[in-house]
Amino acid sequence: MKKVAVIGGGITGLSAMHYLQQLNRQQGLGLELTLIEKEQELGGKIRTVTDGEFIMETGADSIVARHASVWPLVEELGLEDRVVYNGTGISYLYTDSGLHAIPKDTVFGIPMSEEALFSSTLISEEGKREALKDFGTKNEHFTRDSSVGAFLESFLGKELVEKQIAPVLSGVYSGNLHDLTLASTLPYLVDYKNEYGSIIKGLEANRAKFQGAANKKFLSFDKGMGVLIDRLEETLTDAAILKGAAVSSLEKTGEKAAIILADGRTMEADCVILTAPHHLAQQLLNLDELEPDFNQLHNSSLISIYLGFDVADSELPEDGTGFIVSKNTDLRCNACTWTSRKWTHTSFDGKLLVRLFYKSSNPGFDELKGMTEQQLVAVALEDIRKSLKLAAEPATVEVTGWNGNMPNYNMNHKSAVEGLERKLAEQMPAVRLAGASYHGVGIGACIQKGKDLAAALVAEIEHE
Repeated sequence: MKKVAVIGGGITGLSAMHYLQQLNRQQGLGLELTLIEKEQELGGKIRTVTDGEFIMETGADSIVARHASVWPLVEELGLEDRVVYNGTGISYLYTDSGLHAIPKDTVFGIPMSEEALFSSTLISEEGKREALKDFGTKNEHFTRDSSVGAFLESFLGKELVEKQIAPVLSGVYSGNLHDLTLASTLPYLVDYKNEYGSIIKGLEANRAKFQGAANKKFLSFDKGMGVLIDRLEETLTDAAILKGAAVSSLEKTGEKAAIILADGRTMEADCVILTAPHHLAQQLLNLDELEPDFNQLHNSSLISIYLGFDVADSELPEDGTGFIVSKNTDLRCNACTWTSRKWTHTSFDGKLLVRLFYKSSNPGFDELKGMTEQQLVAVALEDIRKSLKLAAEPATVEVTGWNGNMPNYNMNHKSAVEGLERKLAEQMPAVRLAGASYHGVGIGACIQKGKDLAAALVAEIEHE
């Protein structure tokens, strides 16, 4: 009987185990399956907190609905009737002159038409004219491995990128655009430039693809993202689930792997899927040959602060779902989601719930991460008062720090991951790496990687 272990009970590990169990049943493989998680709860960066009438997510608050891996899993888990979709409305950029609506006809702030470009109140007339060069220039050297910042600036100009696109894209991908590749952000842009001769024309030609998904772009569940985690755990009836079981090291033992737990126990497995964040995987494997590649991978940090107010959501001074903050303003946050408006299920009685994000890319982050929870809440309240002119005191707060746990793909990311996987196959072939540290930060990408790895391992086992 083959033994397969998954280390890490986040969405990647849970998805891998879900599909391993499914294939094990379908093909009668007789696999012995074990999921190992160091915390007392499964979910990783997905955790739902309910306080009074508010539902809050300490980590991810939703899933990109159109990812091919998502709906099949929802159906397999029988969660179709519990899915909720995001509310839509105006998204804003906060600048030194206040809130400015991001033009509707844009994708991550990139105009889908000439009209959308000229409707922006964020860009000067000179900046708009500079962006028109996109229609008359050719792509002669940019590929998917190129910097997304350099690519966009080359064809759309510096001002449009810095003032409208960069705040939006950096808010999503947590990094400087010049350190991020097209492949890890918006790979289709280079295809559009090559095919249509213009980024804007390419987006306009594919308008239906983006607008069709706009109203139901993200999904969650009626009691929060924890619904997905709980259902995955409930359905893993063929797997042993060890919670509160920290792994101290992984060692090669013949063709197998020995999993040494912190309490001294040792487990042997024919195959191991290691989904821990890369800095933890580096410690567990402790292989000199992997160090250079592991050291090329980077993480960023994030502080999330929810504020729930005993005031009606309708008292918000602006219609919309939130704002992203431009550089050099009087706010300390990077973004603010008007959660009760974007996700109506998060506030039972229509009261106002907002979420502020403070990222390590923020120049003042070192000071923020040294603050107490009370001090952080005071900073968040000041940001709310400046941006929304709201003076109420919160009835509910939830502060979560993700210190060094947010993957940040840089220009060397792809080659480093390829090097890791190649060398690991030589040094410890029983172990596979998976998770947001390597192959996509979104939940959909994590689900897909878990599914793909389960299928690959079962295929290998069948051919032995």
